Amino acid sequence: MNSKTPPDVLRIAIAQLNPVVGDVAGNLAKAREARADAARHGADLVLFTELFIAGYPPEDLVLKPAFLAACERAVEEFAADTADSGPGVIIGTPLKRDSGTHNSIVFADGGKIIAERHKVDLPNYGEFDEKRVFQAGPEIAGPVNFRGVRLGIPICEDIWGDLGVCETLAETGAELLLVPNGSPYYRGKVDVRQQVVIRQVLESGLPMIYANQLGGQDELVFDGASFAIGADSSLAFQMSQFEETVAVTTWKRTGEGWACSDGPMSKIPEKEEADYRACMLGLRDYVNKNGFKNVVLGLSGGIDSAICAALAVDALGEERLRAIMMPYRYTSKDSLKDAEDCARALGCRYDIVPIFEPVDGFSHALTQLFEGTEEGITEENLQSRTRGTILMAVSNKFGSMVVTTGNKSEMSVGYATLYGDMNGGFNPIKDLYKMQVYALSAWRNTTVPPGALGPSGIVIPLNIIDKAPSAELRPDQTDQDSLPPYPVLDDILECLVENEMGVDEIVARGHPRETVHRIEHLLYIAEYKRRQAAPGVKITKKNFGRDRRYPITNKFRDRG
Repeated sequence: MNSKTPPDVLRIAIAQLNPVVGDVAGNLAKAREARADAARHGADLVLFTELFIAGYPPEDLVLKPAFLAACERAVEEFAADTADSGPGVIIGTPLKRDSGTHNSIVFADGGKIIAERHKVDLPNYGEFDEKRVFQAGPEIAGPVNFRGVRLGIPICEDIWGDLGVCETLAETGAELLLVPNGSPYYRGKVDVRQQVVIRQVLESGLPMIYANQLGGQDELVFDGASFAIGADSSLAFQMSQFEETVAVTTWKRTGEGWACSDGPMSKIPEKEEADYRACMLGLRDYVNKNGFKNVVLGLSGGIDSAICAALAVDALGEERLRAIMMPYRYTSKDSLKDAEDCARALGCRYDIVPIFEPVDGFSHALTQLFEGTEEGITEENLQSRTRGTILMAVSNKFGSMVVTTGNKSEMSVGYATLYGDMNGGFNPIKDLYKMQVYALSAWRNTTVPPGALGPSGIVIPLNIIDKAPSAELRPDQTDQDSLPPYPVLDDILECLVENEMGVDEIVARGHPRETVHRIEHLLYIAEYKRRQAAPGVKITKKNFGRDRRYPITNKFRDRG
C-alpha cells in the first residue's frame, strides 16, 4: 500500500491472549500463531498487549540482562516475519536503552522495526510497582505513520494518569489511539476502564482501542474484555471476558475521522459469574502454568471446601481433583454425608482418612509437657495441623498441589491455623468474603459458566449452604461462637480493609464500637499469618498481598 495514499479502511486485529511470564519462546510462538490467524482474516495490523513477549507483570525478571536480551531477540525475529507483506504488529516488550530499561512496544512492518514507544506514566500503587524496575519514557513520543495512517500508542497507565499523553498525541497528528494493556481484574473493573477511556476520548477527540491481556499470573487475573470507544463516546466493539481470542475489527475513515464498522459485541458477565470465572481462571492457570498434573484438597463438608472443589473441577476436570475427608470425633454425620454428596455430584475422587490415631498420638506425646494445663485452642489446632500434614504428604507422594480453602473473612481475623488448614499452594477464594462465598455457591448451583469442565445441576449440596458454618474442632462449635454473624463481620471488614475507614465511621453505620475495636485488633494481629498464606486470586480492589502491605509488628489502634 502506498503510504502517500492514505487508506480509507483499516482492519485491526486485537490479540487478547494468555502469555506466560518468562516463557519468551512460547510467547513468541503464540504471537506468530495469532498473526497468522489475523492474516487469514485480512487484517492489516495486529495489536498485542502490554509486555506480551515477557508476560505481565515480569517483576524483577526485568533486572536480569539475559532476560532483556531474550525479549529483544524475540521481537526482532517477530519483526522480520512482517517481511511477508502480511499484517504489521504492535507488541509489548521490555527494552534496555541508553535512557534506561523501559516498558515499551515495538511497531514492526515490512520486515523491520519502524518505531519504538516507551511507557511514560509508570504506576506505583496497589498491585503495581513498575518504578522499581522500569524508567519512564524520556518524552511523550508522537504518532507512528503506519501505511499512511497516523497511530498514537499510549501504553496502559499512560491513559489512566494526568500527564496528557493522549492530548499530546492528538495535537501531534494522531488519527486513532491503540492502547496495549495489562489491566488485572477486580469486581466492576470493566466499567472503570470504560470510563477512563471515555474521558480520554472526550479530551483528545480520537477513538481508542483498548487491548487487554488475558490469564492468571500468580495472584492476578487478567480478564481480557478488550473494547473500543468511538469518537462519539459510544462503545464501538466489546470482546469477551475471560476468553482467549483474536478479533479482527474494521475501521473506516469518515469525514469526521475513523469509526469502527465491524467488530464483536460480546456480553460482559454479571458480578457473580465474573467473580467465579476469575477464580476459575486464576486456579487453572496457576496449576497449569506451574506444571502440576492434579490437585488435592481437604473436603470437610463445609461451604469453603465445597466451592473450592467445584472450582477445581470446573477449572481442571474431575479427574484432576482428589478430595479427602479427614474426620475426627467432632466431625458430624451431616458433614460426612455432605462431603460425600459434594464429591459424588462433582464426580471427583473421594477418600476418607480418619485422624483419630495421629491426633491422639500427638496428644499422648505432649502429655508430660502439657501436664497441669487445660485443653483449649492448642488441642483444637492439633486436629487442623494433622489434616495439613496428611494433605502435604499426599502432595509430596503424588505431586499434587494442595488447594487451600480459607475465605477472606477468616484470613482477615486469623480464623485459620498456621501449618494446618493454611497449608497449600494456591487458594482460589482467598479474596472472597464469606457471604460472597455463599452467593457464588448458590449461583454455581444454577449455572455452568462458559469454559467450565464440571457438571450441571446442584454441585454444592443445599445442606452445606443452609447449615451454620463450623470448624468442628470441639463439640457443638459454630463460627459465631467467637465471631459476629458473617454479614456483620464482612461489612466491618470491608470498611476496614477495602475502604480504610475509621472506627467512628464504622460505628456510624450501626455497628457496636466494642465489636469494631475487636475486629480491628484481630485484623492487625493476624498479619503474620497472612504473610505465610498461599497466594490466591485477587477479586476485590484491595487483596491481602500485593495491595495491602501492613507491618507485622504494629501497635497502632484507632481509638475512635
